[in-house]
Amino acid sequence: MKKMFIIFTLTTALLIMSAAAAAAQDLTFSGYARNTTGVLLNDNMDFSQVQNTLNLSAEYYGDTSDFKADVYLNQNGLNDIEAGVKELYLDILFDSMDLRIGKQQIIWGKADGAFITDVVSPKNLSNFILPDFDEIRMGVTGVKADVYLGSIDLELVWLPAFTPAVMPSGIWAVPMTLPNGTPITPTITTPDETLGNSEYFGKLSYMGSAIDLELMGAYMWDDLPALTFDQMDGSTPLFDADYYRLTMVGGSFSTDLAGLIIKGEGAYYKDKSFTSVPSASPADIAVIKKDYINYMIGLDYSIAGIMLGTQFLQEYIIDYSDTIMMNNEFKNTMTFVVAKSFLNETLKLKVFSYVGLGSTDYLPEDALLRFSAAYDIADGLEWVVGSDIFLGDSGDFGQYNDNDMVYTKVKYSF
Repeated sequence: MKKMFIIFTLTTALLIMSAAAAAAQDLTFSGYARNTTGVLLNDNMDFSQVQNTLNLSAEYYGDTSDFKADVYLNQNGLNDIEAGVKELYLDILFDSMDLRIGKQQIIWGKADGAFITDVVSPKNLSNFILPDFDEIRMGVTGVKADVYLGSIDLELVWLPAFTPAVMPSGIWAVPMTLPNGTPITPTITTPDETLGNSEYFGKLSYMGSAIDLELMGAYMWDDLPALTFDQMDGSTPLFDADYYRLTMVGGSFSTDLAGLIIKGEGAYYKDKSFTSVPSASPADIAVIKKDYINYMIGLDYSIAGIMLGTQFLQEYIIDYSDTIMMNNEFKNTMTFVVAKSFLNETLKLKVFSYVGLGSTDYLPEDALLRFSAAYDIADGLEWVVGSDIFLGDSGDFGQYNDNDMVYTKVKYSF
């Protein structure tokens, strides 16, 4: 399969380069240069992030084909240079179908600030969930077919090789430990590149005058690994972190009721893998499979130019076992957003908050409060200032209680 994947990738690259060469005079170029500087609100005022980014994009739109190449260069701190390809694909256009071949971002679902059925593109969580979501989503190499059937669209995706999520790192890393406090540093193994390990996704979409509906399904690899005990190295236990297959079915909807947008999204995961710690013995740590439900119901409304929104999200592990590591039977979260533009849309103020609720009493236990102000200084030049405030002592957000920060971004788009 590795040879097949190399051939597939090279073929894709040749197709894209051929299209680019044929249409070189019709290419349009765009991009941006951005500085991001964040400072922790601790006694030392440590930097949480210092990053310079250059993003370049080339696009071509033709009668029978489209092309896009999107590359980036990040300088993190003084010496860490990272370069990569966000997207690189060729669209082949037919009368009732479009075919996209190459590396691409694929976005599903209706939820804001959460991933429920949005499972095709894995997530880069190295900076938790703080970057813009179009930067959190990673590109995947594969083939996507969009088939247009009147008012219904069918989207089919084939990914020949699995791409795992990137776990939080640096100040966002959460170390795993045994019940006695011993750190766990597992050996991570990704699935072999074989045809049988391909991932498959499908979505049906209907956009009507009264309601928008989506139905999704996937046979895929879980983006997050689960732990198993391997062996003892003297007195040190060794662990493996492996990725496991699962099946997902889900759907989403949105409708407008006299200006009130009602939306929902839900997914049922069959045989999701969790790490089970049934005793204090490392040898007992193993993988346990449980069915899992993740859903959202939300409301959006605008009044006097102010956009208001809220969502309730719940994750539920069916037939829960209290041996499951780092997961409760229920996880309940609410989001709230208030946004308003001023000065002819040049100044945009926004507050977005996550509130973690108790699994049984539904009382607030932790939160993330995000404040931002974006000002268009001149054509293409934007200045953003903001803050991220974590509340609580535990949970998804409370565990980062020491990471409160303020930040500024200066971005020039061209």
